[in-house]
Formats: sequence, C-alpha cells, structure tokens
Amino acid sequence: MFVRVFALSFLVAAASLVVAVLYGGPEAVVLVAALGVLEVSLSFDNAVVNASVLQRMSAFWQRIFLTVGMVIAVFGMRLVFPLVVVAVGAHLDPIEALQLAMNPPAGGAPFFPDGRPSYETLLNDANPKIAAFGGMFLLLLFLNYICAQREVTWLSWLERPLARIGRFSMFTVVIALIALVLTAGVLAPNNKADVVMVSGALGMATYFLVDGLGAHFENEQPGQGPSRAALLTGRAAFFGFVYLEVLDASFSFDGVIGAFAISADPIVIALGLGLIGAMFVRSITVYLVRRGTLAEYIYLEHGAHWAIGALAAILLVSTGHHLNEVVTGLLGVGIIAAAYLSSIVHNRRHRAPAATETELEHLSLGGDELTLRGDTGTLSSLDGGLPIDRLTVRGDALPARDKLNTEAY
Repeated sequence: MFVRVFALSFLVAAASLVVAVLYGGPEAVVLVAALGVLEVSLSFDNAVVNASVLQRMSAFWQRIFLTVGMVIAVFGMRLVFPLVVVAVGAHLDPIEALQLAMNPPAGGAPFFPDGRPSYETLLNDANPKIAAFGGMFLLLLFLNYICAQREVTWLSWLERPLARIGRFSMFTVVIALIALVLTAGVLAPNNKADVVMVSGALGMATYFLVDGLGAHFENEQPGQGPSRAALLTGRAAFFGFVYLEVLDASFSFDGVIGAFAISADPIVIALGLGLIGAMFVRSITVYLVRRGTLAEYIYLEHGAHWAIGALAAILLVSTGHHLNEVVTGLLGVGIIAAAYLSSIVHNRRHRAPAATETELEHLSLGGDELTLRGDTGTLSSLDGGLPIDRLTVRGDALPARDKLNTEAY
C-alpha cells in the first residue's frame, strides 16, 4: 500500500528536482528539496485533520480532493496567492508582481536602488493580515473540537473541563474574539492594528460560513442526518471539499512566508512547497485514510488539533513578532508524536492477552467441569445424560479472534 500511495509523490518530486536543475542548477535543487521538507514538517498536522474529514467523503469527492484540490494547493496557494497579495498591497497588476518576484534586488536587498520595495519585503509587510486571517480560522477550528463533548479524550485533565465549559452557547466565539482583540491591541504593530482586526474577523466569518454550510447540507442528506458513519455526498461533500481547501490555505500561510528564509524565487517556492511538499502531504492524508490510522491510534486526531491550536497561537503572535519556522514545524510534529506514542501505550494496555494457536484433541469430564484440549476444533455432541448448566471453553491458548466463551442450556 505504501508504494501504491506514495509512488506518484516520489515521481513528482523527482521531476521537480530535474526541473530545478534545469532552472537553477545544483543550488536550486538543494533549495527545492529544503522547501519540500519544510512544507511536510509544517503540514503533517494538516494531513491528519484532512484525513479525519476525507474519510467521511465519498470516493468521487476523495478523487476531486486529490486532483482539483492538488491544482488549487500547488498553483493557487503556493504561486498565485502570494502574487495576488503583493499585487493588491502594492497596487500592481499581476504581471508586474510576477516581474517583481522574478527580478529581486541585487544581493537579496529589501529595496531596489530607487527605493522601491522588493517582492519579499511587500509579502512580509502583508504578513500581519495573512497571519490574522489564518490564525483566527485555525483557532476556531481548534476551540470547536476541543470544547466539544467526546467519549475519548487525550489530555483528559484539560479537555474534560474545556468540554464542560464549552456547553455554554457562544463560548468559543467569545474566546476567539478576546484573542483577536488582544492580538490587534497588544501583539500587532500600531499601524497594523486595524488591518489585523478586519483580517481576523474575515477569518472567523470564513470559518462560520464554510463550517455552517457543510453541517447544514450534511444534516439534509436523505436518510442519513449528521451520523459520522455516513459518507458525505452532493452539497455536503462539496462544502467539505471547500472546508479542506480553506484549511490547507490556512496551514500554507506560514509555509509561504517562511519559504523566504530559504528562497525568494517564486519558481523555486512553487516547486518545493507546491509540487513536492503539497503532493506528499496529500499522499500522507490518503495513506492515513486507507490504513485506518485514526481509528487505530485514537489520540492522533486529538494531537493534530492541539498542534492546530499551537499553530493558531504562533500565527497570531507572528502578526507583530517574527518566529522561526523550524520551531513552528518541530512543535507540531512533537505534539503529534506525543499523541501517537500515547495511542500506542493505550493500545498495549487494552490489547487482549496474546496466545498461541492450538486445536482440540481430548475431552474429559471431571465433576461438573468439561475440559477440552487437543486437535479437534469442534464439539458436535455430548452423551451420557449428565446435566450441564454452563459450558465454558477457555481459549487462552488461541488467537484473540478464535477465543470462545459461550453458554449451552
């Protein structure tokens, strides 16, 4: 399964590295590879959350996510989106923004000799509004997951009290609004406070719109309702797809901005973040779905949402303070690794006792106890007229699937 799921990603990665060699030589290859690793490390929690949504979608919409969604992720968010941000912020048309990106100042300077800001400078200047939008979207996603009543909890000492408080209507919205006001008033630069407030409010509105429409159409599915066991189709699946794309966009913000610490070349960024990084993130998502990993490792989804909460906090802080992207990536991976290890410990504690397979060959009767052992696998009859009120065949030496504990009257 691993080869089948990841084969296309490895082929795309190899093709991207070949293009990088032709475009910029060995240096470009190193930069593209580094950006691919950065994207995967920053977006592993994204893959886990994607899997939790994708596993509920029909096969058709899963294919749409992996095809159309891939085009949006690569060319939309990793190439076109930064150009649009720069064009709007600097009042340029897209072609001028592309020319600005392709022709940076000598030596990577932030300004041209005539005083014009570089593409990287313009994009960094737009970071507060981008980070506020993505941070508020992810914060609401985190709060609405953690503050919901769940049978399974990971950090129970914290999640259970939050779930009890979350019963109060609009609690998550109040917390999100307080976080936005603090971000704009304390963390963001004074000349960016109004922009951060508006962008954060738009991030919240986007979450409410996409999540609300998805839930509405999910409840309207004929004969299915909101059951998590039902596969999403039609409009419900469409808004699930939109939700995944907005989620991917929110996760990609820090990667796009952080990419400039490695390279400001939009072609290198598109090859590394887009083709290599985004492709592997989607392969990881598919692998998690087909292996049933979220069901097997029950705390993994919890860990991913805690990582989302951490990323939301980092994005909000980054509206006024620069944070190292390596720290961001390692923090998310570390939280998910902790959830994965906790799931392994849980599975071992609740695993049925291991045993070796044997067969029944001997039957003996002593008192009221019937003992079966040996090489015959079935018991067809018992003669002798002796009353047996309860028959228990113990299978401690059998695999868990073959154990038998039954009653005969």
